[in-house]
Amino acid sequence: MSITLLVQAPGQSEAKELKKVKIGVATTFLGITYPWLMMPQALGYWKDEGYDVQVLPIGGSLQVIQQMVGGGVDIGQINASALIQSKDTNDIQMRAFMTNGVVDSAIAVLSDSPIKDVKDLKGKKIGVFNLASGHIPFLKAYLSANDIDPDNGVQLISVGFGASAVQALRSGQVDALDFWASANAIFENAGLSLRRIADPKWRALPDFSMVAMQSEIDQHLDVLEAIARGAAKASLFAATNPDCVRKVQWKNWPDTKPTGSSDEATLAKWDINSLQAQLDSMKSAREINPSKLWGQTSADGYGRMQDFFKETGLVQKTVPNKDLVITDQAFFERVNKFDHDAVVASAKACDIK
Repeated sequence: MSITLLVQAPGQSEAKELKKVKIGVATTFLGITYPWLMMPQALGYWKDEGYDVQVLPIGGSLQVIQQMVGGGVDIGQINASALIQSKDTNDIQMRAFMTNGVVDSAIAVLSDSPIKDVKDLKGKKIGVFNLASGHIPFLKAYLSANDIDPDNGVQLISVGFGASAVQALRSGQVDALDFWASANAIFENAGLSLRRIADPKWRALPDFSMVAMQSEIDQHLDVLEAIARGAAKASLFAATNPDCVRKVQWKNWPDTKPTGSSDEATLAKWDINSLQAQLDSMKSAREINPSKLWGQTSADGYGRMQDFFKETGLVQKTVPNKDLVITDQAFFERVNKFDHDAVVASAKACDIK
């Protein structure tokens, strides 16, 4: 791990050294739906641990992995599918050490659409973020299980994100959208009235996770523990008071504030709607782990996803489930070793300075 020391200016007493850490995130926009990554920066959770953390939007999960392999970032925030495929197919030695969400995608149709269930999608056009979207394998398996040829029975169309996706559904360019939960919430903020169709099995699978190369785990486990602990504090903070997250986000990153209305209450409602979708996914991620500890990775959960990939031919070989994640219970107990009551009290007070 590349460590850069930040030292207080001369004349300041008790100079404090902060170790620099870079986190690469599989997104192009870091907004309110990433509270475990944004709040530790604003609330000082990582600085309290002794780290100056830079969170970088990089694009897709594969680009993040490339940056990790090349040493451009120390930690990745990626989809579980990318971790499994990279490990099984390319033997990239990395593991997940904090799970922040589940497979929360859904097929969304307009509320007045004649499409009532998955079987009605036969012959329809489905809009996706891009044709390399990590959820497409799940979508195709769901279609196949319902007697729809995933390659010839539907047409997948790349519609991008945001306004272009909204317009594609609104105009009839596509009949449905297949996106993750917070994206669907954003589409609703833009005025779409949606119904969702999803395989209930999806939310039992871990997804968006922090990962690190095995070499980093071997050499800097204490760093990963500290980063995960700051993220766990932020997760508890967000779950306690979502609107305070919104206030902190707007104050520290005003350019991430929604646009499209001159009414502040409307903008606040939109952001809370988007954030709540992510909080629901974070809650589901905790519930698939017996211990219910914040961020704990589940070898069984990753194993279920790996089995799905093997069954659908996305990978030809598999690795032991325990090789996909950190399995040390003591690690996650240390991650969760902080004053939970103090974090809850801070969130409720929401004393923003």
